[in-house]
Amino acid sequence: MTIRIDPHTSDRLAERGTTTAEVEDVIRTGVLAQAHSGRFAKAKVYKYDGTWRGRFYRQKKVRVVFAMDRNTAVTVTVVVSFGFWGQPA
Repeated sequence: MTIRIDPHTSDRLAERGTTTAEVEDVIRTGVLAQAHSGRFAKAKVYKYDGTWRGRFYRQKKVRVVFAMDRNTAVTVTVVVSFGFWGQPA
């Protein structure tokens, strides 16, 4: 499977606190999550131990929504949540 990062997703990576490498990793190894309109979603929790917008967080969860075009995953958007989910990252 190949992965194509849509410009909408790419433009928002830094402002949402993630990277191209993490988006690709989530699509390849993340856990399936709920999505709508014939799209797919995967999520993965990462160790963070850092500050985001003035607050300290132990983990971050990256959720990628994507569509499949033959054998290519095309990103739609990425959502990043910061917190602690109690699972090893």
